[in-house]
Amino acid sequence: MTHSITMARLALLASACLLPVSVQAQDDTTLLPPVDIDSTTSPAALSSSTLSREELRHRQNQSSDTAGLLSRLPGVSINGGGGFSSMPAIRGLSEQRLSILVDGAPIDAACPNDMNSPLSYTDPQTIQSIRVITGVAPVSMGGDSIGGTIAIDGPAPRFATGSTMLLTGEASAFYRSNGDGFGGAVTLTAASEHLSATYTGSFTQSDQYKGGDNRGLVRSTEYKKTDHALALAYQGDAGLFELKGGYHFSPYEGFPNQYMDMTSNKSWYLNGHYQGAFDWGTVDMRAHYRDTDHRMNFLEDKGGNTGRSMPMNTEVHSYGGSLKVDLPLSARDTVRVGGDYHHQWLNDYWPPVAGSMMMGPDTFINVNGATRDRVAGFAEWEARWTDRLSTTAGVRYDRVVMDTGNVAPYSTTSMMSMADAMAATAFNAASHKRTDNDWSASLLASYAPSDLVSLELGYAHKARSPNIYERYTWGTGSMASRMIGWFGDGNGYVGNLDLKPERADTVSAAIELHGGGADGWFLRLAPYYTHVNDYIDVSPTPLQSLGNGFVQLRFDNVDAEFYGIDLSGAVPLRRGSDKDSTRLTGSLSYVRGRNLSDDGSLYHQMPLNARLGIAHLQNGVEAGADIQWVAEKNRVDITRNEPKTDDYALLNLHAAYNWSAFRISLDIENLFDTGYDLPLGGMSLGDYYATGTLRPVPGRGRSFNIGLSARF
Repeated sequence: MTHSITMARLALLASACLLPVSVQAQDDTTLLPPVDIDSTTSPAALSSSTLSREELRHRQNQSSDTAGLLSRLPGVSINGGGGFSSMPAIRGLSEQRLSILVDGAPIDAACPNDMNSPLSYTDPQTIQSIRVITGVAPVSMGGDSIGGTIAIDGPAPRFATGSTMLLTGEASAFYRSNGDGFGGAVTLTAASEHLSATYTGSFTQSDQYKGGDNRGLVRSTEYKKTDHALALAYQGDAGLFELKGGYHFSPYEGFPNQYMDMTSNKSWYLNGHYQGAFDWGTVDMRAHYRDTDHRMNFLEDKGGNTGRSMPMNTEVHSYGGSLKVDLPLSARDTVRVGGDYHHQWLNDYWPPVAGSMMMGPDTFINVNGATRDRVAGFAEWEARWTDRLSTTAGVRYDRVVMDTGNVAPYSTTSMMSMADAMAATAFNAASHKRTDNDWSASLLASYAPSDLVSLELGYAHKARSPNIYERYTWGTGSMASRMIGWFGDGNGYVGNLDLKPERADTVSAAIELHGGGADGWFLRLAPYYTHVNDYIDVSPTPLQSLGNGFVQLRFDNVDAEFYGIDLSGAVPLRRGSDKDSTRLTGSLSYVRGRNLSDDGSLYHQMPLNARLGIAHLQNGVEAGADIQWVAEKNRVDITRNEPKTDDYALLNLHAAYNWSAFRISLDIENLFDTGYDLPLGGMSLGDYYATGTLRPVPGRGRSFNIGLSARF
């Protein structure tokens, strides 16, 4: 069997199997980007959106929050967090229920408030591409999730085509007036024909921002972070070998909708990747390791400067790997088989506070060395019946085994810790080990009856097991439960050992009308419906009220449903050349999430929203505007006392000038300084500490953003 194959055969095999391949770039370097799937022939393509490096370059000075940039996509919204740690939601299903991969690896939560969410380890300035699947995703793209898929990739390896060394890179910097945010990034590549080394680094910092219409400072919105990564790659007859390591450090990040702030987050990782093509098919292997050290306490806005302290520490070690093998059986049929393994170890403890009767004299052990091991296998069959019809069908099995050690309150004798002491005794007496056997399946079909119409239909049954905090947090005291929860609502949360895995059945469809080529017009309509058995929601505990409208809740299984529709489209208003065009774009999204057990609304469901934009390009000059409109949020979760919010509309202006390899841009966000509340922002607890007044988290007021980038 011949292991040495031509690049043409590698491209053909990988394209058929939806894998990254080597393609020749225009600048005589070899790039390895993700394959761009043709929407007329590939399943899930109509439900898939890809943000390229070029698109990210145009938006990176607007936000350092990767999730925030994704909210422009139909069906995607964000649940409020820190300045770079918002949590994405797809069609009503939150981040905890999505499959999120960064450079092909999952990243575990390492915080009871999800302050270091997976996308917080990325920066728009150094991301190469983002692919989002809002509809049904094939089982080969991940398990242990019931929602959509987000895949983030850093710069792909680049290689020289001859004996001359390749030296290339990109540098960028930005400034945002609202919050005095600034930062920069650099990407540098040095490569020969077979070896490549790429360094990426970024830095960003911001003070608190101001709300629109004189709503004042929004406290606990400051942040600072830096990221570094080095990627080494070798390309030869045996395939592509990659090794990438990186370090992330954030000395602080305020969270306006949490009682706590992040006072340190250190994380380093090492990823390995092999991709090869042979006469019989292709192989894709990955391995990953990540170590995270997370600290929470109070920043200045919440009294940290007055000596107020409550340290909370979390340590996480995770590692795993995956294998995918693609076997082209014929010109029509490809079989894809594989599996993956992921191990998570988490320790969460709260050191005592000297002199405090409530937080001492012992260490509060919130989670004691919990483990979550998942092993999975899948098989998938892809068939291209004709040039216009293709299907993908697959089945997947995930076995999740969880366990943890005994816990302890601050004190077993203090009256202030009595509720937690009793809860710890009950928790320690129970069996902690849990094993879930989760089955998933998906079926997708794409059909193009004509050159003007594309259709997509998908069905999936998927399952997700509870995370460590949902199952193993146990404190029933008022203070202890308030420290648990990534919802930003000020309520307290208690875990549940008896939680069952979520099981979701989803039907997703899409129809697209299009014409005029790649830059022509299109209109896409995508309805969907999801029914979830044993959805992990909440129910009140016997303690119930925590005062000031906050309540204590226990994670509990209910039945739920989600349905809605995403509408998007574009039309060229003027078509000259690649450097001379005007284009109108628009989108609209509606989702309804319902608790079928009590017929109430589910928490954090985005109201009806729409966006309309126009972009003009002429000889290197770019100009554009977009209007974002969000309807009144009047369907709220009364169990959590979720606040209602008013409707609002924002006008944003954009301009840029490109010459040679340089680009300078100016954005004016919220031009009229409109005052509004974030529908999914939660309660502004940072302001509550300072003023004693409760309000939803206000949105950002007017901001002038300047960006500069250069490629070399």
